[in-house]
Amino acid sequence: MYIIWKYLGTFGLSLVLILCICVVIDISEKLDYFFDNHAPLNEIVFDYYLNFIPYFANMLTPMFAFIAVIFFTSKMANNTEIIAILAGGVSFNRFLRPYFVASTIIVLVSFLLSGYVIPPANETRLDFEDKYVTAFKNEVALDIQLEIQPGVILYIERFEHSKNRGQHVSLEKYDGKKLVSRTTGMTIEWTPADSVWHIGDYVKRDFDGVFEEMSIGMNMDTLIDVVPQEFFINEAYAPQMTNAQLRRYIKKQTERGMGNTQPFEVEYHKRFSIPMASLILMLIGVSLSSRKVKGGMGLQLGIGIVLSALYILFLTVSSMFAVNGSLPTMLAVWLPNIIFGAIAAVLYVKAPK
Repeated sequence: MYIIWKYLGTFGLSLVLILCICVVIDISEKLDYFFDNHAPLNEIVFDYYLNFIPYFANMLTPMFAFIAVIFFTSKMANNTEIIAILAGGVSFNRFLRPYFVASTIIVLVSFLLSGYVIPPANETRLDFEDKYVTAFKNEVALDIQLEIQPGVILYIERFEHSKNRGQHVSLEKYDGKKLVSRTTGMTIEWTPADSVWHIGDYVKRDFDGVFEEMSIGMNMDTLIDVVPQEFFINEAYAPQMTNAQLRRYIKKQTERGMGNTQPFEVEYHKRFSIPMASLILMLIGVSLSSRKVKGGMGLQLGIGIVLSALYILFLTVSSMFAVNGSLPTMLAVWLPNIIFGAIAAVLYVKAPK
């Protein structure tokens, strides 16, 4: 219990300190926006910073879990506590057990936060930024084209989210490569109450070989398996989705044959790989700092910070490869863990026992 509390206590304290610094820096950067856009104080505190803190805390968790391990373990080594523990007949594997217990707690909390708590918090935080800091959400979508069902292609030239209304629509149905039906309309409107799309001033053509049947009307109701929010989803929305929502979205877009799922797949796999990094970095930290060295704790802390920065850099670069399609998404996201896991295994073998 001594090591568990030392680990969690050091980790919690270091994380709180860095979050205080982050909040102060963020306030200094955004204070002018808050005043210029007349942001209410209660929204600044509860809608923005109350959701800002868990987001950055979870993002920095692996790095500060690693630094916490190195800090208090190297301090134990310099005080010859580890030598006394091992000399007392405790094996190195037994010595590692409380570290794994504490790291597992951190991993589970991080996984639950990233998958289920932080996404709705991100939605509130980003809505605040869009309203009072910098507007980034689109209210108008242009040239929408997607396969809503196998063989059914929808095209809308312009769609306004605030009115749930679009202009110049085309709905084509194919049997293999053969066009069997085509409906065009001047307008298309979504009614949320009954989840029905209404096409106005439509012309519908049904093809049967060389024959064609045409019908014209002012309004046609149609059930299209898409909702207006899907026209405005981009990679910025991935952090706002829970794990279940990400799975459903990726599956739906894959079935439609859409090629814009990489950022969402990266986000989904990161929610598993980043929490696991705390375990890997913990093993590296213990293996590095359990030996008493001449440079003291400062040298070991410096090595820990450098390794943490390398891990974050590697994760960022590999994620870019996944988004660009250069590497399979799962491999690219898990590659830093695989490489640092190999480093952890080598350091563990060479650690003093």
